[in-house]
Amino acid sequence: MILDREEYIEQAYFFRTLRERLEQGTATQDLLRTIRQEILSTTKLPLAIDFMISELRFAGGFTPAVTRLSHYFTPFQAFVIGEAEKEQGRFDFRTALEILEREADYRAKQGTVQGIFLYQFETLCRNRLGYDRGLEAIARDPIFDESWREWILSLRRQIGIVDLADMIFVRSEHYRRLTDDAEKPVLFGEKEGKIALANRRKDPLYLFAALARHLGYPGVPRPKREENLVQDFYTLQRKLERLETRIKLLEDERKGGIDLSQFYVRPDENNTK
Repeated sequence: MILDREEYIEQAYFFRTLRERLEQGTATQDLLRTIRQEILSTTKLPLAIDFMISELRFAGGFTPAVTRLSHYFTPFQAFVIGEAEKEQGRFDFRTALEILEREADYRAKQGTVQGIFLYQFETLCRNRLGYDRGLEAIARDPIFDESWREWILSLRRQIGIVDLADMIFVRSEHYRRLTDDAEKPVLFGEKEGKIALANRRKDPLYLFAALARHLGYPGVPRPKREENLVQDFYTLQRKLERLETRIKLLEDERKGGIDLSQFYVRPDENNTK
């Protein structure tokens, strides 16, 4: 489902504000309740935040809520959050929020399909998130039509074997003009094709940098080395929150059973369609 522009504006604000306030040491659920009051009530995001709060009480993380709200959040957003919340992973949750913030902001500015794909794919490369599941999540984004989905899924079999610049070049308008080959649908424009041709056999990061300069899609954020200590502190904080949730459930069970009503959400709160 492709959302209205105001939804992406509010999503960008939500991801940015949550990232900035996480370092305050406040409980995540309390942060969400505060931020919810700041979000435009004319959008569907406040209802999505309500559902996140209820899921946090039960699961201790954002991934289940974002995944279940598939009509509002994209599979790529759910994938990035899931990778950041892996207990054994080293992908910083704050970096994940900044990635999603920049993507939502780019969508709000009417970003191109090509720019969105390249930004998402660069995210996988720079953060080593895994091509197989990552590309599958990207392919399920509703902004891509069938021709795009087919090509994105084909990348899973070709990455590491065929040069990325070559794969972009042969599906560009520039390649079609040079060869008059109309066998496969064109996915990239004249400019993307020229840039890809100029970056053949080079480090893919040079290709991404050149495409970003000329296409205007946002740069993919990378964590700074000096932030590692803060990252480790936040990871520990998240683990403690999950542990507290599990301990509370065990205590409730010993007292005679878990009160499931605390996890209920009224139908009108959960319906963000």
